[in-house]
Amino acid sequence: MQVKSLSFRLLISASLVLAAFFALVSVVLEQGFRESAEQALKEKLLVHVYSLLSAAELKTAGELNMPPNLPEPRFATPGSGLYGFIQLAKKNLIWRSPSAIGLNVTPPPELNPGDFAFLLTEQGRYALHYNVIWKNAAGIEGDYIFTVTEDAQFVGNEVARFRETLRGWLLLLGLVLICLQLILLRWSLKPLRIIVKDLEAIEKGQKTHLDGDYATELEGLAGNLNVFIHSERAHLERYRNAMADLAHSLKTPLSILRGCAESFSANKELVKEQVNRMDEIVEYQLQRAAAKGEHKPSGTVDLAAVLKKITASLAKVYVDKNIVFDRGVPEPSLICYEEGDLYEIAGNLMDNACKWCRNSVKITVTLNKQKGRRNYGVLLQVEDDGPGIPTDKIAQILKRGVRADENIQGHGIGMAVVSELVGLLGGVLEGKNSEILGGMKWCVYLP
Repeated sequence: MQVKSLSFRLLISASLVLAAFFALVSVVLEQGFRESAEQALKEKLLVHVYSLLSAAELKTAGELNMPPNLPEPRFATPGSGLYGFIQLAKKNLIWRSPSAIGLNVTPPPELNPGDFAFLLTEQGRYALHYNVIWKNAAGIEGDYIFTVTEDAQFVGNEVARFRETLRGWLLLLGLVLICLQLILLRWSLKPLRIIVKDLEAIEKGQKTHLDGDYATELEGLAGNLNVFIHSERAHLERYRNAMADLAHSLKTPLSILRGCAESFSANKELVKEQVNRMDEIVEYQLQRAAAKGEHKPSGTVDLAAVLKKITASLAKVYVDKNIVFDRGVPEPSLICYEEGDLYEIAGNLMDNACKWCRNSVKITVTLNKQKGRRNYGVLLQVEDDGPGIPTDKIAQILKRGVRADENIQGHGIGMAVVSELVGLLGGVLEGKNSEILGGMKWCVYLP
């Protein structure tokens, strides 16, 4: 597993979270067990206090007498860890168990009759002090404090055993969870490995696109990658075709020019014709190769600004016709397309309109236009007041090198470029007669 891989990073992150969680759990459980053990010891010491109370006897003279044999054998064994003491309140010790020989009792805190106190002494023992007022048959009473202590080592040993067991199980559980996490990570990231494998297959030429059964979250990525791959292949194919067509198309004119080189003056018109033909071929191939194709640009373009620049340029080119441009374009008209594509489409349509018009050209832009059952984001309409084009010839002029009128200067490739580019962008190009100006009307629907 590589250090930079997502699996490694996720596994380390999960392991650190698990380690922190288990450490916190260990501390909390250990503290809870310690408190539970202390509570159990407290209840146990209270039982021993009650056993001492039951064994004690207050004589008629007011003296407290303890029998030699106590209910708990540990009280009779020196160093057993369980010790008993009885003392008069605020007075000296009057009894200690045989197990407490040589030990001093810890002074109890201030207690009211019937109260008890459980605490850890400086000697490392847990002590339970119980204050009781005892009255005999003669009416003599005494204020006694019964104290039972036990070494803290008992609780410490229990906590230590619990800690060792707990940490062992938590470590084992952590290792199991990390292994499960690794398995789950590999299973969860398997779709990424599949799509990477398919991309490598595409790179080696074994596949043409991503066609696997990918996870739902990766379907959008796979779709976008397929669009990108298709767009790049189409773009590369256009360049290859354009260069191949250019090379093939120039063979014949070059051969003719080579034959005319010896007697140039006699073939002047033929040479001129072939040069014009070569210029036409080069211009068309370059325009076709420059077409961007379908894509998803990252920015927006103001179509109104583009049309304004084109209008200003055409007004200078056709200054002798004194054309009146009627632009019905909302400002701004922000759309998500490449500026170069918009110049190709709108420029060719408006240039043709200026060539054919008498003196009027109308440009209209409508956003969020619906055509049939398919929604389009932009509708661009270019109309002129020229003679128009017969309906049966509209499809013909969209082909390469076909011009509506051979007397009009041009190469007959502008509308072919527009048709190809609109198709690549997923749009629709329609031509019909203009209801307003009476000439030609071109409608471009872009998604």
